[in-house]
Amino acid sequence: MTLLGTVINLHRFGAAVRLEDGRLASVSAAEVDAHRAMFEESFVAHRSLRLVVRDSGRGVSAVLADFIDAEVEASNLRAEAFEERMADYLRETEEWAPPDQAQPFERHPTRKRRRAAQFESSAVRSRAES
Repeated sequence: MTLLGTVINLHRFGAAVRLEDGRLASVSAAEVDAHRAMFEESFVAHRSLRLVVRDSGRGVSAVLADFIDAEVEASNLRAEAFEERMADYLRETEEWAPPDQAQPFERHPTRKRRRAAQFESSAVRSRAES
């Protein structure tokens, strides 16, 4: 969704923006660095910027609308596109793990259990000695 917003604070983690509907939105530091002059002008002159706003449930974030292709943005937000990219990533990571061993996500808990057992046995021995 595209809304107008005014920068109310610039900081090292990005910016805070007051949207035209009264909500606050955060802008990432990378976005601010990429278009610092526009954000500083909005902050100093109280000039509105056109922003693409995302409400993720955890908070509202915004990016400059003038630099985003709306179709690309919409396709990135689709669940199918995410699932497709995740499947590609998982296919790539299959090649990393040796086929004759358990997968890394299976080996990690096993190592942790073994290590925990070592500490438990040493604690029992130390109690028995004292």
